[in-house]
Amino acid sequence: MLIADVLADKGAALADELGERAAFVSLDVTRAENWAAAVALAESRFGVLTGLVNNAAIAVIASLEATTEAQFRRSIEVNQIGVLLGMQAVLPAMRRAGGGSIVNMSSIAGMAGSAGVFPYTATKWAVRGMTKAAAIELAADRIRVNSVHPGPVITAMTEASIRSPERIPLLRHGQPEEIARLVAYLLSDESSFTTGAEHVIDGGMTAGYD
Repeated sequence: MLIADVLADKGAALADELGERAAFVSLDVTRAENWAAAVALAESRFGVLTGLVNNAAIAVIASLEATTEAQFRRSIEVNQIGVLLGMQAVLPAMRRAGGGSIVNMSSIAGMAGSAGVFPYTATKWAVRGMTKAAAIELAADRIRVNSVHPGPVITAMTEASIRSPERIPLLRHGQPEEIARLVAYLLSDESSFTTGAEHVIDGGMTAGYD
């Protein structure tokens, strides 16, 4: 497993904790050369590259009217162009491996509109569309592409904006481990007939009106 992030200290610490089965590389997802280095390290360290999780994102909390051009462009760079560059970077390696699975992290903000998070919503809808287009284009290469749409999960990024659990049908926030289990399934051969699909994991929030 190759762990890649701009947070070098935390990423390296996690790789050390996991031991020989993991390695860390510093990665700015908006830079193609960083992606090329990450792919090269993955192949040299682990032999083949068959899975990618595009999980990097920023959440700009701003309405349509309040969103600045700089905020919107930065959201596109990280949340959308980062996904584009990641998928492009792994294609040669996955073709050499005979196939693979790509998981793009979207959000329930990529399933329905929400006030006050205009840049985030726009880019997460884009990830959903990119996933479907890539799934069709890459099916002949035996490369599957799916999107995951988490609801309220408490993380460092969401702490400032996460909604009350009383508005969630299951009456609690999700846990990162629950999202990770879904991602692991999509990376595995157990999901071998699944591609181009949205996988919502939100405690029931998008099931209907509250």
